[in-house]
Amino acid sequence: MIRLCLTGVLKQALEKPQPEPIHWMDGWMDEWMDIFTNKHLLKAAVVRLTSVSVFIPPECPPMGLETLKIDDFQLHASTMRRYSLGAHRGRLNIQAGIYEDEFYEGAWCAGRNDPLQWFEVDARRLTKFTGVITQGRSSLWSSDWVTSYRVLVSNDSHTWVTMKNGTQDMIFRGNVEKEIPVLNEFPVPAVARYIRVNPRSWFSGGSVCMRVEILGCPMPDPNNYYHRRNEITTTDNLDFRHHGYKEMRQLMKIVNEMCPNITRIYNIGKSHNGLKLYAFEISDNPGEHELGEPEFRYTAGSHGNEVLGRELLLLLMQFMCQEYLSGNPRVRRLVEETRIHLLPSINPDGYEVAFEAGSELGGWSLGRWSQDGLDIHHNFPDLNSILWEAEAKKLSPRKVLNHHVPIPEWYQSKNATVAMETRALITWMEKIPFVLGGNLQGGELVVTFPFDKTRSVDKTREPTPTPDDHVFRWLAFSYASTHRLMTDASRRVCHTVDFAKEDGTANGASWHTAAGSMNDFSYLHTNCFELSVFVGCDKFPHESELPHEWENNRESLLVFMEQVHRGIKGVVRDSQGRGIANAVISVEGINHDIRTVSDGDYWRLLNPGEYKVTAKAEGYVPSSKVCEVGYEMGATRCDFVIARSNLSRIREIMEKYRKQPVNLSGRPSLRHPRRNHRGT
Repeated sequence: MIRLCLTGVLKQALEKPQPEPIHWMDGWMDEWMDIFTNKHLLKAAVVRLTSVSVFIPPECPPMGLETLKIDDFQLHASTMRRYSLGAHRGRLNIQAGIYEDEFYEGAWCAGRNDPLQWFEVDARRLTKFTGVITQGRSSLWSSDWVTSYRVLVSNDSHTWVTMKNGTQDMIFRGNVEKEIPVLNEFPVPAVARYIRVNPRSWFSGGSVCMRVEILGCPMPDPNNYYHRRNEITTTDNLDFRHHGYKEMRQLMKIVNEMCPNITRIYNIGKSHNGLKLYAFEISDNPGEHELGEPEFRYTAGSHGNEVLGRELLLLLMQFMCQEYLSGNPRVRRLVEETRIHLLPSINPDGYEVAFEAGSELGGWSLGRWSQDGLDIHHNFPDLNSILWEAEAKKLSPRKVLNHHVPIPEWYQSKNATVAMETRALITWMEKIPFVLGGNLQGGELVVTFPFDKTRSVDKTREPTPTPDDHVFRWLAFSYASTHRLMTDASRRVCHTVDFAKEDGTANGASWHTAAGSMNDFSYLHTNCFELSVFVGCDKFPHESELPHEWENNRESLLVFMEQVHRGIKGVVRDSQGRGIANAVISVEGINHDIRTVSDGDYWRLLNPGEYKVTAKAEGYVPSSKVCEVGYEMGATRCDFVIARSNLSRIREIMEKYRKQPVNLSGRPSLRHPRRNHRGT
């Protein structure tokens, strides 16, 4: 798809012989004239050179089959092969389970393969229908898609009118394979309550199966209770639109100029295509780590086509700037007591690919991977296997520590299959002492927590808790429970798993095993507790859905950040009051330690309760105390002063004066035999 000015499009359309005649409908020329006078539409005009057909961004947004705004009871079909292939499964981009005949399969499939079948949507009110998007069936085992179809509309579901091409029924071209969405816009919008898609032909080796999205604008109807009941509005004055790379960078600059005293823009590296990975810092002292102040991060876009997280972080930085300036005490407290880092786009190369296709036409995977074909979120070193093997051989914690597991040498070589973006993330994670992090993803409504890899090699799904499982479960629930939909037991399942039954949270490995995840790496290599937040069923929602999604996630985004202040914090110092870096903080009963940072300060996330905590460092005498964590927000102060051990002091003195170490065995040294002076 190549972007051209509209005059160029028309010139090509007139000069090149057409494979079939183009029929212009009444009123179509008026719409062309509107385009010539509308710079926004003119800029967005595109052309497919294969057919020289003109493409204009849809006049109306998707009605919401993919986002679940359209309920199951609004979807009907002539027949169905079985319940798991019923009309309620005919939603764009819906994903199937691994095996056939499951409760959740990946399309609506008719019970018979004939031209009398149909898929119907009840809009529940008069709607201006402007187009249809179709896909084939999501399946690892079957190849099913519709190659052509008719469209019919009705006001009462009894009398139907077929869209015409002159005097003939209009036949729309369908799919040529099962995953890439195909958009057909109507030459003239149709106003009705019901719309039907009637398959006329299908892949010869398959069956009548479809996934569908309908484009439509509700007609004004202030007395329509159904619409008002489901309508969500926001009062926040934010930039609710999708941002390409340049627009994202410009927006970050604007927010920085609005709040220069509490924000900073910096980059952590570059993508494969050379795009800078911009991070946005929010703090009362931007650019510096403050003693006793925890560091928090949100990241998004490791899968480039999961764009909702990207936009949520751009909205969050705007919101926090505005609310800070207006004196919101909650936001001011967060800014003054926390150093917050927002990285909206880990994979800008993938995003640009998805953005070019558009929110509905990218499919499920276009733009997911890095430019060199790697899944960035699962591109980290597998430290789980190193730790678990050491534990099996009883080498941990004597030779292999239960924390800060080192990165293998092979992974750090230039020939290792590691994305540039992943290397940049690791450097960033090692440089800044993050305490808590959330990576925003899409395609589901759930918060997952480590471990993401199963301990059993032969199992693809198995609960695999960390030593901090209770803390991770609380952190996950803090986001899910404050989200508008995640814990709603009555909400519809996004695809195949009902996470609402588990309070909107899941152990990653119990969902599906994944080696080398960002979550596991963060937990095992750094002090940071990392979770994945899947913020919506639709990976790339239409721009019109962004205010709704912001309202769904706004409170959760704030609550999760506040959890960085739960547990204990303190400073480990020597007897002269100097902070000790890399001191180990151990909590009795939890087989996972953390370390102090350069100034000797630390943060240890814990649930309410009493804990015996020990601080130890090489050359120092360990010190222990009982620290109590309360239910109120705010970490409990738990400082340590540890003294040098006698052995380390002796070694320090001997090294200082260049003396040989004293012989501690109690035997006379053979190098200096005692002489008997009385015999001389």
